[in-house]
Amino acid sequence: MAELRLLAVDLGAESGRGVVGAFDGERLRLDEVHRFPNVPVRLGGTLHWDFLRLFGDVLACIGRAGEVASLGVDGWGVDFGLLDGRGRLAGNPVHYRDGRTAGMLDRAQQSLSAEAIYDTTGIQFLPINTLYQLLSMAVSADPDLERAERLLLVPDLIAHFLCGSSVGEYTNATTTQCLDVRRGAWAADMLTALGIPARLFPPLVPPGTALGPLLPDVARDLSLPRAPVVLAPGTHDTASAVAGTPLDAGGRIAYLSSGTWSLLGLELDQPVLSQAARAANLTNEGGVAGTIRLLRNIMGLWLVQEARRALARPGERAPEYAELSALAEQAPAHTAFVDPDDERFLRLRPGELPQALGDFCRATGQPVPAEPGTLLRVLFDSLALKSAWALEQLERVAGRSVAAIRVVGGGAQNGLLCRLTAAATGRPVLAGPVEATAIGNLLVQAIGLGALGSLAEGREVVRRSFATATYEPEGDWTAARARFDDLLGQAPPAARSARRE
Repeated sequence: MAELRLLAVDLGAESGRGVVGAFDGERLRLDEVHRFPNVPVRLGGTLHWDFLRLFGDVLACIGRAGEVASLGVDGWGVDFGLLDGRGRLAGNPVHYRDGRTAGMLDRAQQSLSAEAIYDTTGIQFLPINTLYQLLSMAVSADPDLERAERLLLVPDLIAHFLCGSSVGEYTNATTTQCLDVRRGAWAADMLTALGIPARLFPPLVPPGTALGPLLPDVARDLSLPRAPVVLAPGTHDTASAVAGTPLDAGGRIAYLSSGTWSLLGLELDQPVLSQAARAANLTNEGGVAGTIRLLRNIMGLWLVQEARRALARPGERAPEYAELSALAEQAPAHTAFVDPDDERFLRLRPGELPQALGDFCRATGQPVPAEPGTLLRVLFDSLALKSAWALEQLERVAGRSVAAIRVVGGGAQNGLLCRLTAAATGRPVLAGPVEATAIGNLLVQAIGLGALGSLAEGREVVRRSFATATYEPEGDWTAARARFDDLLGQAPPAARSARRE
């Protein structure tokens, strides 16, 4: 077949990039054409995403890609923009780490029980969820909510201004805790009961849907001779990452999408809405090709990113991530642990990570790290142990044993984290592909264009095209696991508030 060129735009919470995929019928070759920072802005006491800058960088990705048949945009979940009746943006989307959702989980459960919300949505209770962002607007009588005509999640919002579409893609919609997971439709009765206007929510389309060609003015501004089609991939970045992960057909390999967030899960055919799943606070998110991602959201490399910011000296460059890993590797292991999901780590401001970590250690009777290397090792050890804890929950709830963990995303490049995860879980870690999100985005586009017949066929392309590194479990982590499990059971005050249902 003639080489097919496609563009994946992947928006991450720390950075974004444009990746061109060239598919020759057997293998996929990647070429990164543009990478850019994603820097939030605090204005008037509210933390916003800089949407105009993001859109400008998306245009730069398209302009630098050359001729492509189609493009697709994926990104993080839960955050949204509101459009007025003329399709204009009402304001910059608010960042999920903004404080407006404080207390909203409890407020929601004054109207509906946790059991009712979980039975409808199957989604992990997190204060960042779209449901609680909207509830905070409803409770405060935010006039933007009344004026708005349409709500679009961030990747759908980008597509709206690229091609004029006003629909929502299914996989990202499932992250909002506003969707009825059984029906695959918006949970209108639940939303109405919480005072959230259900009229805002868009029609839903599956991954692989062609949304339309670039708008004429966009194509003209980019001097494109032929406007590519905008396709909806799995617009939630984890949906794309899992689509681009070569999993086994028997479901005995767990995936760990490791980036700003760590998402550890299993690919299933049906959601699991049992009492055990709710008690474990597992989430059922929609995947590509009608699959369900039963997973646990864990605070991920955000903690290392914040440590990096805190360790940067004024006027000097921040240390590279490889330098941070080297410092951690030289430090003693298991000196202290933190729960990565403790609420005090959710909304850190620049430079606050060491103080927050010290506060956690003091609250749990552990030594406070005095050296940067020890602080970093505490974070890496804790991330590995939280993955081991979450894996046990997944196995118990899904009723299956996991033979290995496939780590994809930026964390697949971190040899220390992969080794620690293998040791803590007692399972081999298969690392790669690093670019799973862009790969999954490209595969869905290729399926939508008819160049691939199925997701299984696409995963075979991934196996042929990208190498895997294997890390076997080493050392005895029995005592560390017991200490960490006891630590989660202690639940210091901030942790308790983060887990409340």
